[in-house]
Amino acid sequence: MEKLFDITEKLHEIYHKVLLNTPEDQLFAIPSSHNNNLFWNIAHVVVTEQLLIYKLSGLTPRLDGDLIKKYSKGTFPEKSVTKGEIEKVADGLLNAPGWIRDDYKKGIFKEFNPYTTSAQVTLNKVEDAISFNLVHLGIHYGTIRSIQKLISSPA
Repeated sequence: MEKLFDITEKLHEIYHKVLLNTPEDQLFAIPSSHNNNLFWNIAHVVVTEQLLIYKLSGLTPRLDGDLIKKYSKGTFPEKSVTKGEIEKVADGLLNAPGWIRDDYKKGIFKEFNPYTTSAQVTLNKVEDAISFNLVHLGIHYGTIRSIQKLISSPA
């Protein structure tokens, strides 16, 4: 499990760099070939991680409930994003891997509600959710790289 936590932390660091190093106009740009933007993808992975690991374990996610509503599966970017939201997402990127690692070591994940993802992978225990979360982070990182290329290339 320790390696999975290390990989999660590394991916969160990559997402955090994208968030902090992308000009705001690019962070919220939606290419015509996509239905979301860089910020939505970043916020979505942090929210989904909380839902997969905490909520499916019958626990309260550690992120703000408004963020969870706004960036869960099936949502789309909204026109207005506050500086506070950006800060909460940035903090979540930095803190969530440690929360998950620490809470796992404390043994708080005692129950789990099985869930079949949109990729048709059934998660039966928290370890499955932690593992699948890496797949989800990878999928959205691919989307982020695609958006970055589209918004930085001349028209």
